[in-house]
Amino acid sequence: MAERFGILAVITQPDRPAGRGLKLTPPPVKIAATELGLPLLQPRSINSQDCVEFLRSLNLDLLVTAAFGQLLRPVVLQLPRLGCVNVHASLLPKYRGAAPIQWAIINGERETGVTTFLMDEGMDTGPILLQRRTEIGPEETFGELEERLSRLGAELAVETVEKLWRGEIEPKPQPPNGTLAPKLHKEDGRIRWEWEARRIHNLVRGLSPRPGAFTTWQGELVKILRTKVVEEGAKPAAPGCLLPRRDRLLVATGSGILEVLELQPAGCRCLSGRDFLNGYCRKGFGRFGD
Repeated sequence: MAERFGILAVITQPDRPAGRGLKLTPPPVKIAATELGLPLLQPRSINSQDCVEFLRSLNLDLLVTAAFGQLLRPVVLQLPRLGCVNVHASLLPKYRGAAPIQWAIINGERETGVTTFLMDEGMDTGPILLQRRTEIGPEETFGELEERLSRLGAELAVETVEKLWRGEIEPKPQPPNGTLAPKLHKEDGRIRWEWEARRIHNLVRGLSPRPGAFTTWQGELVKILRTKVVEEGAKPAAPGCLLPRRDRLLVATGSGILEVLELQPAGCRCLSGRDFLNGYCRKGFGRFGD
């Protein structure tokens, strides 16, 4: 896109501490912009007076955002001649908010997509420009779907800019009502074993690889990273109880049987279900969520 349209500046979040050593780490957008030799700005707030004055000096035709993490105030929204475009990872008006990919999987959706829209003062409520749909695989995780949607969104962003420039898009107002995808909190990842197996499986998929669904084992936290629905409707034991299998970590739920394929006990590396059985419950019985 830089070859067809002049990119005057790239704006991203400030460097933040990361990792065990809390080393100051640049965001991926900064790394890419630096490699491409593009002007870079990292304000704490895009709505700050200094940032607004800088943007005003550029005489912008268009401003495009994707997973930026800050709400743009009217003073910024009104700067570009053609408006501000956001690339959002859902089929608006469904899943407005900070975590659309995760909630789509958690809720068992079979289809999602990406939307470009003209930003207004609301949360993902502006007029829709373009959309692209894609199926969600029955075993697809948040990480896998996020990767696919990022590529789809990049393609749609370029198409949107080109068509806006040529005046080939008629923005379509969104209906006032839509579903929400609020920011996830730690407690959202707690597994309730009394739920049906499919619902737990979708929770695990929707939070993998981050932040991770979790339960407890003998009072210690355990992340559940990958699962498989073995049987739906069955009730062979109390929810959370391990079922007697020598080489498979099968767990009873409120309705159905779930196989745990990968998990990570606190302070330990990722384990297969079989390795967990051999190392943590050699007698072959126990209960998650105790």
